[in-house]
Amino acid sequence: MKIVVLESLGISDDEFNTLTATLTANGHELIVYNDGKLDDETIKSRIKDAEVLVLANTPLSGDVIDVADKLKYISIAFTGYNHIDLEKCKEKGISVSNAAGYSTNSVAELTFGLIIAVLRSMIPLEKIVREGGTKDGYKQLDLKGRTLGVVGTGDIGGAVAKIGLAFGCKVIAYNRSEKPALIDKGVEYKTLDEVLAQSDIVTLHVPLTDKTKNLIDADKLALMKDSAILINTAIGPIVDNDALAEALQKGDIAGAGLDRVDMEPPIPADYPILKAPNTVLLPHVGYATDEAMVRRAEITFNNITKWAQGNQENIVL
Repeated sequence: MKIVVLESLGISDDEFNTLTATLTANGHELIVYNDGKLDDETIKSRIKDAEVLVLANTPLSGDVIDVADKLKYISIAFTGYNHIDLEKCKEKGISVSNAAGYSTNSVAELTFGLIIAVLRSMIPLEKIVREGGTKDGYKQLDLKGRTLGVVGTGDIGGAVAKIGLAFGCKVIAYNRSEKPALIDKGVEYKTLDEVLAQSDIVTLHVPLTDKTKNLIDADKLALMKDSAILINTAIGPIVDNDALAEALQKGDIAGAGLDRVDMEPPIPADYPILKAPNTVLLPHVGYATDEAMVRRAEITFNNITKWAQGNQENIVL
């Protein structure tokens, strides 16, 4: 079986060899591309004879998939899969799995890094202290005792809710279905509008779908307290980021911590959120710890083994 790994998975050669040892021992051929060439024409030439394809968050269009006549299975080294043309995969009978759960702890931890960075004015103060300044004029706010609103209580949102409780927050949440295990721990479920209106911190953990695109728009932002902050470590387009920038500029909300915006970095210099006050911006690093990269690769290659055995896991399609 010819397995094409289309891009670097962010692990060492030794880790890669260890995680793929079972596949190579069973006679499967691995072809690995680490040169970063991911334009459509290059991808077409590299996957045309592949039976199994491994990629992370590189877009894979139906036009590209069409050239891969032998392709039977895609193992996505990523949680999301909206960058893959699943309709084309379905049409061609290609099975698809993702690497669900590899970054749960990493993203949950970064969420609180952003929360504390905003509450404690850490980014501007770090610059000021290097310039010989003081804390004068900058707020310092406790996390304990604040109301944390978690929008989406899947694996990551659920982990965030539990950490919030450990910090001493009151945790309220919105999700399509309530999770009894979180309720037992003290999480209170409410409507989305109630979560937005009552929270001191709103943190987003929903996938991108037709229903969640621009879920947090100008009208939803208007429901938030002017003292509240918004955290997004999920995916950029669930927020109307131009509306968010305007709300921050007008003081309608107090701050934001964003690991995701509408695009992957680099971000154009004229993008409005870059000029928004009291905003911490990161270049999509929530998933990218060393430990998460190893977990991701482990899940990705285990998916291939299980699929080859007729026992597909982490099923997308």
